[in-house]
Amino acid sequence: MILITDSGSTKCDWIALDNNGEQLFKVKTGGMNPAILTLEELPLRILESKELVAHKDQVEKLFFYGAGCGTENPRLALENLLKNYFSNAEVVVKEDTAAAVYAAVGDEPGIVCILGTGSNCCFSDGNTIEQRVVSLGYTLMDEASGNWYGKNLLRDYGFKNMPSDLMNKFEKAYNLDPDYLKFHLYKQPNPNAFLAHHAEFIFQNLDERYIKKLLRKGLRKFSRNMILQFREEIKSYEVHFVGSIAHFAQDRIKQVAAEFGYEVGNIVRRPIDGLVAYHRNKLKA
Repeated sequence: MILITDSGSTKCDWIALDNNGEQLFKVKTGGMNPAILTLEELPLRILESKELVAHKDQVEKLFFYGAGCGTENPRLALENLLKNYFSNAEVVVKEDTAAAVYAAVGDEPGIVCILGTGSNCCFSDGNTIEQRVVSLGYTLMDEASGNWYGKNLLRDYGFKNMPSDLMNKFEKAYNLDPDYLKFHLYKQPNPNAFLAHHAEFIFQNLDERYIKKLLRKGLRKFSRNMILQFREEIKSYEVHFVGSIAHFAQDRIKQVAAEFGYEVGNIVRRPIDGLVAYHRNKLKA
């Protein structure tokens, strides 16, 4: 059995294939970001799935692609945990940018961006994946991500920089009690996912002038700080996007792309489907 996993900070998709590439089962658990969760919390996410528990000894290969796996210590910690749990499996752990590349362009060259709970950008020449900015996490980076938009919505609400009609809608959609917000931001796990939850408000109000302006602000920052790290590459290659934020914001992405001089390629909402296709092709090769 082959297990393919795509994990963000919010959720984690697991798909099991047999050795012929036929799907055996598909499950979801909470996200397994080793840069945020402790070694005590990570195994609990696996235990959320009865299927994973029941079939753990049958897994021969595990390909895990995840947020928070871009630096060595968190990646190795997660890799060791997975090897201990799936004790009969060969385990490969890579950053979520690799999943995005395989899902968006496969083995073809291109610039690939992630806009989900977090954000990132890389260039693949078809063999090697290169990042020119090491992520410092949601507090300092992650422009145009779900958590960035959620944080800015909450800030604008708190400072009363949001139009009054939208403030009323926002109040009806979410619990905005200051004690509730601070409890989840400072005393609960996954504050980045908590922030990203509020970004859903953007895609329920896309026609609002304030929302359009906020979307452009995030995408411009992301383009300037991340995509333009590849100034030479964008002259020859398209820029592809992966993630739920990218899917819902694709009209704005194309507008900002024209402003910054790059061509938009594929926009993939859920990378797990492209990952499965990629690994099926490898099985057949």
